Amino acid sequence: MKDWLPDLTTASGPKFLAIADALERDIAAGRLPAGTRLPPQRALAEGLGVDLTTVTRGYGEAQRRGILGSEGRRGSFVLSPPASTSVDLDGPVETGMNAPPVPAGNALAEAWRSATDILMSQGHIPPPFHYQPSGGMASVRAAGASLLHARGMPCAPETVVVTAGGQNGLHAIVSTAFRPGDTIAVAPFTYPGFLSLARRYGLRLVAVPADENGILPDGLAQMCRSENIAGLYVIPTNDNPTTATMDLPRRAAIAEVAASQNLLVIEDDAYGLLPEVATPSLASLVPERTFHICSVSKVISPGLRVAWVRTPDIGSAWRLCADLHETAIMAPPFNAAVVSVWLETGDFWRLADAVRCEVLARNDIVAETLEGGSYRARPCGYHLWLPLPSGRDPSTIIDVLRPYGLSLSASDAFAVAGTGAPPAMRVSTGGLITRQGLRSALTLLREMTGDSPVQKVSLV
Repeated sequence: MKDWLPDLTTASGPKFLAIADALERDIAAGRLPAGTRLPPQRALAEGLGVDLTTVTRGYGEAQRRGILGSEGRRGSFVLSPPASTSVDLDGPVETGMNAPPVPAGNALAEAWRSATDILMSQGHIPPPFHYQPSGGMASVRAAGASLLHARGMPCAPETVVVTAGGQNGLHAIVSTAFRPGDTIAVAPFTYPGFLSLARRYGLRLVAVPADENGILPDGLAQMCRSENIAGLYVIPTNDNPTTATMDLPRRAAIAEVAASQNLLVIEDDAYGLLPEVATPSLASLVPERTFHICSVSKVISPGLRVAWVRTPDIGSAWRLCADLHETAIMAPPFNAAVVSVWLETGDFWRLADAVRCEVLARNDIVAETLEGGSYRARPCGYHLWLPLPSGRDPSTIIDVLRPYGLSLSASDAFAVAGTGAPPAMRVSTGGLITRQGLRSALTLLREMTGDSPVQKVSLV
């Protein structure tokens, strides 16, 4: 279709993205079937009255999304949609977990293939197919230490441990750093994986008042005066489930309380690599008291099962290694080696950028579909916190929307005992659901929840 000329007069934002968006719309509408040859870039630039570079970037963005292919001098052609991106409404795919969206195109598979080729071609070292030290291969520990050090956290390979995902690392921290009966301060709504570990190891949890910026420092200090608090568990960036995010002054105040009250801090930074501008971590502010968990699961893919735990000292690292050996022996060594190669080649950040781009596109769908002010969200996050109007039953909403592939979790799953907070839901916009499926599911969610304005008040 050499005469294809999109209308960009009403488009907002960069022109190259508008070109890619127009291609995506026309392909979805059937106006550009698979195999259609697009106009030469120079001809389209002249027709639109834009620079050639703008069209080149637009075609490149369409290739990244997996909707356009290039065959050299023959030009650019519309690709057939990959079958793996479709959602089968007859077979639910949501698991209740909060997973990153699959980026457009085939970026993850291509990065995996490239890293595998590199690993298999290194004849001077054995491929990582065998048992490894429980704390991880030296090269992978060093890669994690470099990543964390670059983010302002004092660490060395000897104080960084490779784990089989963030939950595996969290398990090791809880089982080695605390004893049954210890009291841990948490937000009123807390990651269920930590709630499960607290029950298993007999920890007592107390909820500290929080707002949209996270746990309140004064509330934490007051709790420490009235309770014998041993530690603090916190997700400082895009809290799961409430999306609360601590700014730097809030983190500094929390770090000051932790230092003055002799608290051990578990900083679960699952989402900390997604914002384009990272806020300094608690581990950079109070390193001698902080376990920092940096996982790949929420940034690239949960299937890799790779995370790094930055420990306060070498002794803590060795104790974690012993626990990891008892529970999982080691993190998947080949996966860990692949992630290490990605950090070296830059593919790690390219994949994170691809996930971020998909997250931003989905957040646009959320803003277009749900009522403004009815939910809390973060720009680079892929879950929402949706307070429910009085009388709405979360279980009914979840049952209705489950076949659509939308992952929903009721607030009861996150609530610390005794908080008595009003009902709400975590809505995950990532995972395997497509953009079209997300729009349909959110439209139904809007109809089922009605207008539910969020008041900027404490989360308790």
